[in-house]
Amino acid sequence: MSRAEVSSPKASPRPAATAVDGDLLFLRRFAGPLLLVARAMLAYIFLMDGWYQLTHYAEVGDYMSKNGVAPALLPLVILTQFAGGILVLVGFKTRWAAIALMGFCLLTALFFHMSADQVNDFYKNIAIAGGFLALATFGPGPWSLDGWRGRAG
Repeated sequence: MSRAEVSSPKASPRPAATAVDGDLLFLRRFAGPLLLVARAMLAYIFLMDGWYQLTHYAEVGDYMSKNGVAPALLPLVILTQFAGGILVLVGFKTRWAAIALMGFCLLTALFFHMSADQVNDFYKNIAIAGGFLALATFGPGPWSLDGWRGRAG
């Protein structure tokens, strides 16, 4: 009886690289700048929303009250959005900031977007939380303060 041997994918010769491969592995060459862009895209909404809440403080406090959340928490919300957004943007303590903003997104979805007319915002918050979970898992990449400190990967 002959024995079948399984070869590992690493052992098999790779075909010549093409401009665009099926698995998009070529993106790894651009991981640093692409992760910087991804972090900026994730941070953008928190920085803009934090600014809105700061400049419309009373209105946001009323909205929080109507949804059963104490308006006294608004300074903490604004701080979380600004600090978390900046930390993610520059890539400093990125994994911790991503976990905090993931929790923020989940709480926002549960407290403010559970009604039928808010279903799209609910889904968006869940999706953004997933992005932060991926960021916390895989790190900010080399184009970050964490990367320059040797803590990105």
